[in-house]
Amino acid sequence: MSDAAQSTAAEVRAAAEAVKTALDRHLAAVERRSGEDDPAVYEAFNQLAAAAEAYDELLYDRYDEVTPFEIPGDDTLPPYTGPEEPHAISVLIRRDYAVAEPQRLLAQAERVEAADSDAGVGAGGDASGTVPGALGVLFGEFEPDEIASRHKEFGLEEADSTLWVTASDELSDPGEWLEMPFEHVDPERVVCRFDVSAVFDEEEDEEDGGDDTDGDDEDDLDTDLGEDEDEDLEPLDATDR
Repeated sequence: MSDAAQSTAAEVRAAAEAVKTALDRHLAAVERRSGEDDPAVYEAFNQLAAAAEAYDELLYDRYDEVTPFEIPGDDTLPPYTGPEEPHAISVLIRRDYAVAEPQRLLAQAERVEAADSDAGVGAGGDASGTVPGALGVLFGEFEPDEIASRHKEFGLEEADSTLWVTASDELSDPGEWLEMPFEHVDPERVVCRFDVSAVFDEEEDEEDGGDDTDGDDEDDLDTDLGEDEDEDLEPLDATDR
């Protein structure tokens, strides 16, 4: 950063004072809290985190120094403010995959198209020639939960996933949200969420001293197929929707 844009000593001092004020406000909110999910405590916490982060950035910019505090990311949900007895819920699911074996993915999609062609459904062999086309074939044929449980068969590798359950006063009109299904999610109406990530596994491994015996067992059970073995694969039990 250039000297012209560098933070001044006065700005750093002002940021430090802001942290002190935010600390006092947070302590006061904690002392007056009405319960575990008091929104005043939640708001004071966020203000303190923002003030501390701003001070840390200015301090580093001006003096090339940092604070000993780690500012946590905002990965927690705010207090629930939705209806006590929801009349409807929405289940939002995101699952990430790496396309680890494109040839396996293409081969499985070709099998589905061939089976559909033999059954007189579709032209067969058209869409499965590319990775995007193969993904369309497989996700059009199998339920997402089945793909999740059989992802290795499709040449996919699991990454992070999350599931949110949100409360609603009533069901939306048919087709109302389909254009932008994930655009408007009110975090204060999230009843519960469940996250799956390799990050959590790494943290557990560190706590256990890096014991990787489970991973070795999984490698032993994994039957990665070579080119010759692919010829012997049984067709998938594809079911029409």
